[in-house]
Amino acid sequence: MGEIVEVRDVDDPRLADFRDLTVADRRPDRPGGRGLVIAEGVTVVRRLLNSPYRPRALFGVPAKIFELAADIAAPCYAGSAELMAQVVGFHLNRGVLATADRAPVPSAPELIARSHHLAVLEGVNDHENLGALFRNAAALGVDAVLLGPGCADPLYRRSVRVSMGHVLRVPFAPLRPWIAGLAVLRTAGFQVAALSPALDALPLAQAGLGADRVAWLLGAEGPGLSAEALAAADLVVRIPMAPGVDSLNIATAAAIAFASARHV
Repeated sequence: MGEIVEVRDVDDPRLADFRDLTVADRRPDRPGGRGLVIAEGVTVVRRLLNSPYRPRALFGVPAKIFELAADIAAPCYAGSAELMAQVVGFHLNRGVLATADRAPVPSAPELIARSHHLAVLEGVNDHENLGALFRNAAALGVDAVLLGPGCADPLYRRSVRVSMGHVLRVPFAPLRPWIAGLAVLRTAGFQVAALSPALDALPLAQAGLGADRVAWLLGAEGPGLSAEALAAADLVVRIPMAPGVDSLNIATAAAIAFASARHV
């Protein structure tokens, strides 16, 4: 059980991990910070405690701290909601935060070898979209996520929050070198299916994916996949949509694709 410590001073140095989370150049989970994982809310903190990420500290209102303290072997700082807001920089509706050190990232070849269903991302740089995509991946049987160039860090606070902590459950790794890495997937027996709204792409229902190993290639909203990535795919598929709608949110499109080839 973590030691419960009551804090009353907004400048208490023991709260450094949680301070000024709205100030980009001081946030501990941003480049230049301490590279910490930050979990918000009881549900996400519990997922953190059951993940490879080692907790450093817990900070929250007393009711939330007492709910979690028995399960964490790290200092637990209890304070009022007003104190939390002053330290963090905003009012935290979920009432509790935890910080953790990052865990070693597995290699892409390791994830490829043990996976049947992969998501492969290019340029997905919106933290909330990335978090939602990880939540969908966890729900729909995707074994791992491979990150190409231009992707945001899945462990930024907003990504962790929007994913409901599932970025801590679904393993991920950078895929380098980028285009050559797609050829490695094919050599490993994956069908690389690029998702595109292009009208000349194959409708998803006709793609026949799911029986074999499949790697979904997904690009950012707006620019989509690069021409090089599309050319490296085995096939390009689209989700048919009603007239007048040209695209879906990337996390929504990914969920539809994942569900179409679900193997669990």
